[in-house]
Amino acid sequence: MLKSGLLALLSAALLCASTLHTFAEKARSPKASHPDPQNQASQPTDLATFEARQLPSLLVTYKNLHAHPELSHFEVNTSALLADALRKAGYTVTDHVGLYPDGTHAFGVVGLLKNGPGPTLLVRGDMDALPIIEETGVPYASHVLTKNKSGKEVGVMHACGHDIHTTVLIGTARTLAEARKDWHGTLMIIGQPSEETIDGAKAMLADHLYDRFPRPDRIIGLHDTNLHAAGTVGLTAGPAMASSTSIDVTIFGIGGHGSMPNLGRDPISLAALFITEIQTIVSREQDPRDPSVVTVGDIHGGTKRNIIPNEVKLELTSRAFSDKSRQVVIDGLRNMAAGLATSANLPPDKAPKVEVLEAESTPVTFNDPAMAAQVRATLVQPSAPKTYSQTSRSWARKT
Repeated sequence: MLKSGLLALLSAALLCASTLHTFAEKARSPKASHPDPQNQASQPTDLATFEARQLPSLLVTYKNLHAHPELSHFEVNTSALLADALRKAGYTVTDHVGLYPDGTHAFGVVGLLKNGPGPTLLVRGDMDALPIIEETGVPYASHVLTKNKSGKEVGVMHACGHDIHTTVLIGTARTLAEARKDWHGTLMIIGQPSEETIDGAKAMLADHLYDRFPRPDRIIGLHDTNLHAAGTVGLTAGPAMASSTSIDVTIFGIGGHGSMPNLGRDPISLAALFITEIQTIVSREQDPRDPSVVTVGDIHGGTKRNIIPNEVKLELTSRAFSDKSRQVVIDGLRNMAAGLATSANLPPDKAPKVEVLEAESTPVTFNDPAMAAQVRATLVQPSAPKTYSQTSRSWARKT
């Protein structure tokens, strides 16, 4: 399974080389609306040869990364491993790229390989892991435990596949470095930190990424999924991955003793009503042709079984493929929260609080249709590996 999954990176490597070549050909011949098949770059390396020589070490890298995951803001060893691999492949590497609002530096990695005149292609991947205890039972499973910002001990796991991302970047970088006779231009490899907390890309931009390094003509973002067979490459033109909106909701009540709930207002019961009611936003208020998703992923309230607390806190995520459907969800949450307070006869100062966390939200991932068509044409060439499949839009924005 690992072997076939990692073989997908070979297609990505070949794709990148062909893409750079095509961009350069268009730059030399502006009038040409389609690349001349006779001028297409040959495959940079034979897949079987690459597999036999590179795959064993890439599998070792993948397992090592999986067994030693690091949370967002703490990608110390992961970034060092990527930076070292890029340097050994001949790239000019800059590490610790990124600046957070608190003034600390991120662990972003930028590798440049200049190969004569031509366009700049950026290939990016993520490096951070999630606070999850791994229960897969595989021999290379993570047993890492650490403390989060609140001091709570949590497990750490590459549950979103950023170990694959980093391995793919290394394999792609090596392949294109070896095949530089087949393309010209500048290749820019980026290992992005803190994708899971949304602030990694922002930190790199705040550190003047495109002032310090070339501004790319095209960007290819690699991802992985368990929704398609291992060893295949999926592609979507237009909206590809849903926007992710982080929302905090606080349900207030009037605390009291569990034996006399009539003397208070139970926010836990109100939160339970709210959680079930908000699902009607999707089923009854949203246009079914422009769907959305609302999920409550975290709920905290109370300290003891016989005490009615004063408040319950909920953490929600919403996914949508348009600004309109996103706003329908936000408005619905606010309206239902207000109605909840009215139905419970709560005073105005006890009205629920709905807060949209814009700093922890992301827009729709939109794949440029022209670029997607160019990539698709490369993947379905008769000489290319049979790894391409058209994919539908995905809700699986990880944040």
